[in-house]
Amino acid sequence: MLARPAAVCRRTRGHATTARAHAWQDRHVPEPTPANTALDPTVATRLKRDEHGLVAAVVQQHDSGEVLMLGWMDDEAVHRTLTSGRVTFWSRSRQEYWRKGDTSGHAQYVKSVSVDCDGDALLVQVDQVGAACHTGTRTCFEAGGALPATVGERPAAAPEEGHR
Repeated sequence: MLARPAAVCRRTRGHATTARAHAWQDRHVPEPTPANTALDPTVATRLKRDEHGLVAAVVQQHDSGEVLMLGWMDDEAVHRTLTSGRVTFWSRSRQEYWRKGDTSGHAQYVKSVSVDCDGDALLVQVDQVGAACHTGTRTCFEAGGALPATVGERPAAAPEEGHR
């Protein structure tokens, strides 16, 4: 919830609001509906979005299986990804669409897109040019680093009858 403004906003000629609220309103994109997205309805019905209309997109190098990054897509970003040959994401912080590589040159070229069994995640297989992470590392998971975790092991197979 935004804080109550201390002064009257000149932009709205007296209506109480803040510059921060204007910035959000200027960037806000309505939740996808059949009327405001070009996403094929047969694809749209398969997706389960979060409360912000977004679905997680795991990006993987197509030939090695290396997981590169996680991004977020709304219906328009999914549509652009499926039809342009380049991966498009929705930036939750900047509230705008972006394509990996538009500024860095480290582009992601789409090879395939799959939806998981629950419909709440996409697997986008790409041909990654250069680093996938904005920090310059090959993957975003290299940049983030490993967490301390107990390593599990598969139980030994039970001996077959007669071989005890």
